[in-house]
Order: sequence, then C-alpha cells, then structure tokens
Amino acid sequence: MNSKKSVLLIYTGGTIGMIRRESDGSLIPLELNNMYHYLPVLESLPVKIEMLSMENIIDSSDMNPEFWKDLVEIIEINYLKYDGFVILHGSDTMAYTASVLSFMLENLNKPVILTGSQLPLGMVRSDGRENLINAIEVAASYDDDTALVPEVAICFENRIFRGNRTSKINAENFNAFISGNYPLLAEIGVKIKFNKAFIAKPSFKNLKVHKALSPRVGILKLFPGMPDAYTRPVLLQENLDVIILETFGSGNAPTTSSFVKTIHEAVSTGKTLFNVTQCKGGMVEMGKYAASLPLMNLGVVSGNDITTEAAIAKAMFLLGQGYKEKELATMLQKPLRGEMNQ
Repeated sequence: MNSKKSVLLIYTGGTIGMIRRESDGSLIPLELNNMYHYLPVLESLPVKIEMLSMENIIDSSDMNPEFWKDLVEIIEINYLKYDGFVILHGSDTMAYTASVLSFMLENLNKPVILTGSQLPLGMVRSDGRENLINAIEVAASYDDDTALVPEVAICFENRIFRGNRTSKINAENFNAFISGNYPLLAEIGVKIKFNKAFIAKPSFKNLKVHKALSPRVGILKLFPGMPDAYTRPVLLQENLDVIILETFGSGNAPTTSSFVKTIHEAVSTGKTLFNVTQCKGGMVEMGKYAASLPLMNLGVVSGNDITTEAAIAKAMFLLGQGYKEKELATMLQKPLRGEMNQ
C-alpha cells in the first residue's frame, strides 16, 4: 500500500465481538473502544481504522431485512469517506448477509469484507484476531486507486471468498466456510495472494443502493418420504411469490403424481419455483435425469450453481425491484453479481 488507506469497522454482533465476564463467565458484547486492548497490533497496521457499532447489536440468528437496510445505509452514508469496509458479523448467517449485500450494493468499487470467528475475541485461542487483521488488510488493499477486491467478500481462516458463493459448513472448526462452485478470491499466508482472474472488475460507476427487499420468499427442502400434508401448505402458501426448492443432486425431485400435481398447482397460481441443489458443489441440470423432467416441463426455474443463501437473497431483491412471473424467472437465471454461472 503506497498511502495510508482508511477502513470503517462496523460491528453488528456475533461471537467475534464477545468477551467473557469475569464475575460469572458469561459472554457479553465487547465495547468497541476496548478493541485496541484486545488487539493492540491494530495500531501497527498502516491503515486508518475507525469503528462504528450498529444501534441494535443482534445475534446473527436474528438477522433480518430491516437490519440489512440499516447496514447498507451506513455503507451508503460513509461510502466516500473510506477506502473499504469491514463488517463484524456472526458466522451462522454471514453467508446470507454477504449474499444480500452483494445485490443491494450495485456498482460496488470498494471492498466490503465480512468476518467473524468461532471463538470470542476475548479468549486466548480466538480465531477472531487473525480474521479481523486479515479482513482489514484486504479491505485496504489497493493498486494505485483501484481496490483489489471491489466486491462483497467473506474473510475466514486465511481465505477470501466471494460472499454470494459461500456457505457455512462447520460449527466447530475454524475452517467453517466453503465456496463449492467458485475459486477463492485470495489466500493468505506470508503474503496475500490475490486470484485476480476471479475477482470482480470495478465498474467505476457511482454506487447504487437498493433497499427494497420482499419477504414473500420461502424454501422447501426435499427429503425422502415427504407427506403431502407437509409439501402442499408450503408450495401453495398465499403469502409466498418465490419458493426455493432444495432438490436432490442435479435438481431431482420425487415423481409421485401427488407431488407433481402440487408443483403444477403452485406454478399455475403464478408462483415462481426456483430449483437449487442441496449439494455444496455442482449444479442443477434439469433433464439430465428423468427425476427432474416433471419440474422442467412444468416451468420450474433452474438455479444452476447458485447457493441456497444467494438464491434467497436474489429472490428477495428481485421481488423488491418489482419483477414478476416471466421477467422474474428470466432475471433469476441471469448472473447479476457473480452469484452464478451463465
């Protein structure tokens, strides 16, 4: 880095920002002004760091669209003041937040890096120290005036992932995330090795922030032996416009007459069904096996290699933009922020 870059650190909640209270051993949120006490090395970084805490700190299990709107508003207000942003976030729903932010922040030309930890920052063996330092360094990494990672990304265990390509796969290991269908954006060792061929190119356009998200999205995870009494209420739910079908393998589903009939009813009432594989790698290929033909013939939309997290975020975003039916189906299959292959 040729000049001292500025990074805004935004605390939303989560394990990384917790310390153990001496009186009873319980975990409580860390005051941001004590961050340098637990991480004095931050003062040695060639980066100007400023810190901000969300007004309402939440457990990531309580993450919701209103919180996402508040978060993007902070980035929007401070966008011209800082070179990059680091968001401290609970790991459980980090992939959901990274995915939705990628859609809400159009023409992003600066790094927005989410990070967290499996152990609280106040614990001796916390992985949070390394994750936070790495995230700040990546957020401040520029080539002259161009950010090296001008997109929403996740930093965890010495790896940088495209945010909307990532899923959490482990609740205990420090290596908690996977990007099954897209290469790492960077790997961190003695040096940070940026995989420039796979990093989004800056648009050099003005940031455009989208705050409209629709809650009319549902998900049905398929499993063997699903009773009709379970599938019909979900697929025919009046308050849902998009239903994500988490299917088997390359997009396969039961071929029983009752299930196919319910799919037909759902599509006939104007619902958009979005086929996403349960697998963490690979893609939906409707028509490859006979078990996916009924879905394809009834107009179920292929999710290609999108993750469930990104599918939910994309559906909320597109519905919020007013897309419906055929136009919605077309946009769901179109890569918007690098969340899927063409």
